[in-house]
Amino acid sequence: MEKLRLSDVIAWIGGLDLPTLLGAAVTLGMIGLLLLVWRGRLAARDATERLAEAQMALAGRLSQFADSQVAAQGNLAERMQTQERLLMRTLDERLTQVSQRVSESLHKQAVDTANTMGDLKERLAIIGKAQENITKLSADVVSLQEVLSNKQARGAFGETQLADQVRNALPPSAYAFQATLGNGSRVDCLLTLPNPPGCIAIDSKFPLESYHALRNARDDRDRLEARRRFSADVLKHVNDIASKYIIPGETADSALMFLPSEAVYAELHAELPEVVEKSHRARVYIVSPTTLMATLHTIRAVLKDAQMREQAGLIQKEVAAMGDDVSRLDSRVAKLQQHFGQAEEDIRQIRISTEKVQKRAVKIQELDLDEIEAQDLPKIAQSGGE
Repeated sequence: MEKLRLSDVIAWIGGLDLPTLLGAAVTLGMIGLLLLVWRGRLAARDATERLAEAQMALAGRLSQFADSQVAAQGNLAERMQTQERLLMRTLDERLTQVSQRVSESLHKQAVDTANTMGDLKERLAIIGKAQENITKLSADVVSLQEVLSNKQARGAFGETQLADQVRNALPPSAYAFQATLGNGSRVDCLLTLPNPPGCIAIDSKFPLESYHALRNARDDRDRLEARRRFSADVLKHVNDIASKYIIPGETADSALMFLPSEAVYAELHAELPEVVEKSHRARVYIVSPTTLMATLHTIRAVLKDAQMREQAGLIQKEVAAMGDDVSRLDSRVAKLQQHFGQAEEDIRQIRISTEKVQKRAVKIQELDLDEIEAQDLPKIAQSGGE
């Protein structure tokens, strides 16, 4: 078959009449339409197949996704259970620790509270006791005020305080209370010291009214009057002590005036130094409880020194007697040495004799009795006689 050329087709179409050409065109159009429809169906079928494949692939993917989701949910559930168990265990441990700490803290707080309550009770007891002491002290102060308001009771108070200090500082042999002197005067305390200085008298005085008047003076006039009265009272006591308790040949050339109040003593030295100087010239020395204690300690040292001097004399006598004993012992040792010398000579002579006996015994042991001849016997006998 010859190859159909386009020019031949065109020439053939050009040779057809119009109706035939229209019919051919319609036929071609129908054929083209059928081809288009057929191609569309083919395309639709392909699309349907592809869609089905896509749906199947999607279904597979969805199935895989669902499986993975199920697996993931299972893993997640397992992990959540594990985390939950771990969380519960951790919470349980934490709760146990917290409970233990709270229990320990409560126990410690209970112990601390008990200790605090015990301390509080002790302090309350101390406070109660202190309150009782304060109440008692208040009563004692009121009683002391009543005592000090009475002149006779005030004198007894000063004498008691003086006696307590003397007893605490000195041995009983060094003092005497309410001692009577040669002039008939009775002193509160007499310190019995060796000469010098001799016995020292101590008398207690308490010019409390004039002191209170000086302290409570409202103006210069009242103060001047109270000062004059206080000075006069103190000087009167000083002169009385000097005239009664300083006795030449019996007591020391000085005495002590005891003021049982540090406040009165300080006021006297601060406001009335001229009165203190006058008391010194009268050889009456004013002392307070503090200065009296220092004075008593000094006196105790003096007593110890006197006792040491007395004991030193006794020691010297004993040493001299011991020297005589040593001399007698030396003469006896010399005699004993002579006896020892004679005994030593006797022992030496005895040793010489024993050595001779030992030598003869050795000679006898060395003799052979079997070989001794009859003529040797007289020699041995002669030798033994020697």
